[in-house]
This record gives sequence, C-alpha cells and structure tokens, in this order.
Amino acid sequence: MDTFNYMRAFRRIVELGSLAKAAEDLDVSSAGLSKQLRALEAHLGAVLIQRTTRKMSLTDTGTAYYAECCRLLDELDALEKSVKQQSRRVSGRLRVNAPVSFALSVLSPLLARFLRQYPELRLDLAMEDRLVDAVGQGFDVSIRLRAQLDDSSLIARRLASLTQVLCAAPAYLDRRGRPDSTEALRGHDLLNYTLADSPGAFPDEEAGQPADLPAGPAHVQVNNSLMLRDLLEAGLGIGALPSFLAAPAIAAGKLVHVLPDLPAAPRHVYAVYPTSRHLQPKVKAFVDFLADHLPAAMHGDC
Repeated sequence: MDTFNYMRAFRRIVELGSLAKAAEDLDVSSAGLSKQLRALEAHLGAVLIQRTTRKMSLTDTGTAYYAECCRLLDELDALEKSVKQQSRRVSGRLRVNAPVSFALSVLSPLLARFLRQYPELRLDLAMEDRLVDAVGQGFDVSIRLRAQLDDSSLIARRLASLTQVLCAAPAYLDRRGRPDSTEALRGHDLLNYTLADSPGAFPDEEAGQPADLPAGPAHVQVNNSLMLRDLLEAGLGIGALPSFLAAPAIAAGKLVHVLPDLPAAPRHVYAVYPTSRHLQPKVKAFVDFLADHLPAAMHGDC
C-alpha cells in the first residue's frame, strides 16, 4: 500500500469535509477515493471517519491520526523541498583527476575563477599522469588528453583540441643541425614522453598520419611533459610536446618548431565522468566552465 498517498488522501477528505470534494480536488473518482479510505482503515485496524448518507465525522482515533498525518506530511514536504533545492545548487565536494602538466599549465590559472564563481564548492584535485579508474577511485570528473578514448561505460565530452609539436632548443639545433625530414631524425638524440597513447610517434610526412619514428631507442624517456619540456629547453635533444607547452616556449625563443610543415598529430581534451540519469550540478558546472574557457587557455597551435 502507498501509505503516504493514502495519508494525503485522508488529509484532504478531512480538510474539505467531503469525500466528493476531496475526490474532485485530487482528480480521482469518489468510488476510488472511498476505496483508498477503506484500505487505510483496514491497514490501521481502526475506523477513522464515521460515514452516513448525510454527513461524515472524525472518530477520536481519526482526530489523533489526522494531527499526526499533518505533522508527518509537512515534514516530508519540507524534506523533499530541501533536497530538491540542494540538488540544484552547485555545492559540495568535487573530486577531479587531471594530468600533472596540463593541470599546472592550463587548469591552474582557471581554477581560481571557477571557485570564485561557485563559492559553495570544495575542489579536490588529484594530479596523475597515468590513466586512473575514475569510478573505482571516486572521481566526479577525469580530464584526459588522448587521440581517442577507449570504449567505456563513462560519458566523455570533448572540451578542446591540441597538437603534438616536434621541437628542440636553438642551442641543440646549432650544435647538431636542423633535420629536414623524419628520416633525418635518425641521427639525433630523441626525447620521448612514455605515457602518450602513441609513445615515440611523430607525423608521417607522406601519409599525413602519426607514424613510429624510424630511429633506435630514445636518448631520454620521461613520464611528465613539464620535465620533457625542461630537458628540451636544456638542449638535450628533439621531442614532441603538447601545443599548450610548446607554444609559450617557442614564443619565448626557448624552443624551435622542428619540421613545422609536417602534419600535426592531433590530440583532444576530454572530460570523462560516470553515467547518471541526473547529472550533478557540480559536475555540469565544472564541465561547462571548461568547455567555455579551455580553448582560449590552450595557447593555440604552433
């Protein structure tokens, strides 16, 4: 039995003083409402309303039950209203996972603006370059930089795009010469980012697609793009950086774009979050904010 609905029906009968008026108010038939009242009384094992052909009146039990019904139903309505209001507020704890280099270089300048916009939100940002189990580790949103995402039960929204830029320090190129083809890279010291979805892959100038570099083992391998950038700026070799790191370094003269005419290897920034029939306001607010502000914060292509 739907006890709360039966209680609401009983309350309206008492408030309107008529079963017929209550039935009209509740948009049900008089017979159906009378059946609900009988079912409620049977469930309670007590007569709540004395009914005759001319009038109806509450029993002592009915009077006491009516008072408790009003109290409980008002509390329930207040609780539901509170939960609904809370569900529309951007508040609570937002757990986000993002790659270290991207978080420090791109997200960091944006987060203060986001948190000022939503002062009731508490942000918990975990920086990790390796892919994590977003659901298993309890993250609300996971930021991923990939050429493409594996099939998943998670929802993925593309937020922005970037490219992998082959670059080196001017001092290195002065010392070792500037390569004019991917084949010419064989004789150079190569620095790789080991956690890329295609480690050591550079564009193929004929096919226009990323291809494995025709060379031996990398001179240096690192699992963080900021470290890779620093090593490249120190003149240790040639490597591919995401455009959000390469563009500022090239603009500052610390790095030079190597083989700039080659097709760029594309990557995308995705926000990944668990499936939900009702997307939490805090998740929607964060993902929408990133979609609005990330493209301008990515420094553009080189």
